[in-house]
Amino acid sequence: MKEKIAQIAQEVSALVAANKEEAEALRVKYLSKKGEITALFNEFRNVPAEQKKELGLLLNDLRNKAQDKINSLKESFASSDATNANEDYTRTADPVLLGSRHPLSLVKSEIIDIFSRIGFSVAEGPEVEDDWHVFGALNFSPEHPARDMQDTFFVEKNPDILLRTHTSSVQSRIMTSQKPPIRVLCPGRVYRNEAISARAHCFFHQVEGLYVDKNVSFADLKQALLYFAKEMFGENTKIRLRPSYFPFTEPSAEMDISCDICGGTGCAFCKHTGWVEILGCGMVDPNVLEACGIDSKEYTGFAFGMGVERIANLKYKVKDLRLFSENDIRFLDEFQSAY
Repeated sequence: MKEKIAQIAQEVSALVAANKEEAEALRVKYLSKKGEITALFNEFRNVPAEQKKELGLLLNDLRNKAQDKINSLKESFASSDATNANEDYTRTADPVLLGSRHPLSLVKSEIIDIFSRIGFSVAEGPEVEDDWHVFGALNFSPEHPARDMQDTFFVEKNPDILLRTHTSSVQSRIMTSQKPPIRVLCPGRVYRNEAISARAHCFFHQVEGLYVDKNVSFADLKQALLYFAKEMFGENTKIRLRPSYFPFTEPSAEMDISCDICGGTGCAFCKHTGWVEILGCGMVDPNVLEACGIDSKEYTGFAFGMGVERIANLKYKVKDLRLFSENDIRFLDEFQSAY
């Protein structure tokens, strides 16, 4: 037994542990109820009386050394944990890698900032809408092609509920809930049942504007859009308004800006016309005002709408619309300094 005590004493003096779990395993091995040192104490009962004093001292000394050694190991890990507890684990590891805002977020924020300078506030609405707010209130006839399944995502079990095809639905909500004067900007995601390609997507982003008050004229619309074009694309930007048709505006127009690549002389980007289309606009149709409970004899208004992807294409020369929604980190890294 004396040799056993000496052997275990040698093992105890050489004990090491890599973590507190290993230290606990050593305690179990030597000091638990079924541990090796406890087993020696059980054997001690059968030792002859003349040897009990000597072996008893050795056993007690072994147990004390084992307890001190294992406690020492455990304390070293406890102090290490206390040190780590004072560390800030939310701090980014070095080197600090800067993230970036999405180009569509950058462009949308810039559009909102420009129009906010001339009194426009931001209004938002639901992406899942009813037919009346998307079409009915905006002078779309029942047979209008935009209602067709090829253009609109309808909810299968309720054909009156659909994914909004434009943020004009927010305008109809605002006009039915607020009295003029109304001057709002409506940014948001919209959905159309289109094949995905470099030039089209089944979802995209719009920013639409609405101004309703007494004596609002087409000249007010033109001045607001000219201000926007110069702020967004540069002081030398020119605009051109071409007659067009939209169910919710009359008269209606599409707005072009002078190509900022060729300066209006003509290039491949502007198809050698010197002009690039960026938005649609017009005076709010009296039928729309009346449908939303606004007296069209007392109030007039203008509205406009643009695709955020379209503006981002012009601003950053992005040729493929799919890049905006694919989350390719190489593409997003290009906008790290664009704040």
